[in-house]
Amino acid sequence: MNPKNTALVLIEFQNDFTTPGGTLHDAVKPVMDKTNMLQNTVETVNKARGLGATILHVPISFATGYGELRQEPYGILKGVVDSNSFLKGEWGSQIVDVLTPDAGDIVVEGKRGLCGFESTNLDFILRSRAITDIALSGFLTNCCVESTMRVAYEKGYSVVTLTDCTAALSQEEQDHACAKNFPMFSQPMTHEEWLAELGGKAKSEVKTRGYETT
Repeated sequence: MNPKNTALVLIEFQNDFTTPGGTLHDAVKPVMDKTNMLQNTVETVNKARGLGATILHVPISFATGYGELRQEPYGILKGVVDSNSFLKGEWGSQIVDVLTPDAGDIVVEGKRGLCGFESTNLDFILRSRAITDIALSGFLTNCCVESTMRVAYEKGYSVVTLTDCTAALSQEEQDHACAKNFPMFSQPMTHEEWLAELGGKAKSEVKTRGYETT
C-alpha cells in the first residue's frame, strides 16, 4: 500500500448513526462501543491523512419524502424511511463533528442506496487520482460496507476492510460479516494493522528518495 495510491473510504459516518439523538444511533451503539469504532476511525483518519492517503467521505442523503426511492421501499431502505433518517439538510445527515472533512478530503456525492459506487462519482474519483488500494470503514458492516467491498473487489481494487472501524445492528451480524464475508472479497485488518502497513510503505518510499524518517 503506497499512500499516494491509497484511499480511506468512510461510509455514512453521519449523526443518525454516530451520535446520541440520531435516529439509528441506539441500534448501532452496542457494537460501536464494543469495537470502539468511532475513536478508532478518528485515529485512522488523522494518521492516514498525515501519511498522504486520500480521505473519502461517502454519506447518504434523501430529499424530504424520499422521492428518490420506490413508492413502497422494503428491506433496509424501508427502515431508513420509517425512521425518517438521513434527510438532506438536516442534522441527522450531517457528518459527525469529529470527522468533519478536512480541506484536502473529498466528499462523494449522490449515494442513495447500499453500494458506495452506485449512483455516485466514487469510481471516477478513485481512478482520476490513480487510487489502486482502498480501505473501507463505516456503517453498516454487513450492508453498505459489504456492498461497497464486493463491488470494489469486482472492479479490481485492492480492498481492505477495517474490522474495528465498522458497526452493525448486532454483534452476531458484526462477527459473521468480519469472519465469513469480508475474507472472500477483501483483506480484513484492524486499523492498527492497516496503519502499520501504510506507514511502513510510506517510510520505504522516503528511503528510496534518499531521506530518512524519524
